[in-house]
Amino acid sequence: MKLVFLFGNAAVGKMTVGQELMKRTGLRLFHNHMTIEPVLEIFGSFHTAAINRLREVVFEEFASDRQYGMIFTMMWAFDMPSDWAYIEHVKSIFRERSPEAEFYYVELVASREARMQRNVSGNRLKNKASKRDIAVSNQRLIDDDSRHRLESYEGEIPFENYLRIDNTNLSPEDAARQIQEHFNL
Repeated sequence: MKLVFLFGNAAVGKMTVGQELMKRTGLRLFHNHMTIEPVLEIFGSFHTAAINRLREVVFEEFASDRQYGMIFTMMWAFDMPSDWAYIEHVKSIFRERSPEAEFYYVELVASREARMQRNVSGNRLKNKASKRDIAVSNQRLIDDDSRHRLESYEGEIPFENYLRIDNTNLSPEDAARQIQEHFNL
């Protein structure tokens, strides 16, 4: 079982690169908005406990199902110890059910200008209803940039299977190819 953590700032291209990586590898994609959007629809607001519980169920069941592996996309606030703990928690779910689990860490980085352009892409708006109010979504992106550190420092990620890709000028297909080749997925 393989688990690829695909993380980066808002609108960096996590879902889109994940979609391409899924096509190339057979890993299944679980992008973070697969739990966010239904919860927003049901509760009318961001309900962290419900989102996290839904993710737990998916992780538990997937890790027990003996699949080839999963790509999980997320924003990782490096200045928040709770986000570091969350990574370890997710890994523990997989280790408990699949002791041979292998973990990979891919950080995507891109300029704010590129991310603002991607914030209004058709694929993003199709898959993420909460991003369709462009003014609100753009402001949230800017606020996230100022609220948390969502890009790691050089050498900060201590894990062996780590890859950082500046995809400002890369196509999703090229980024996915780099990931696949780097980790031999």
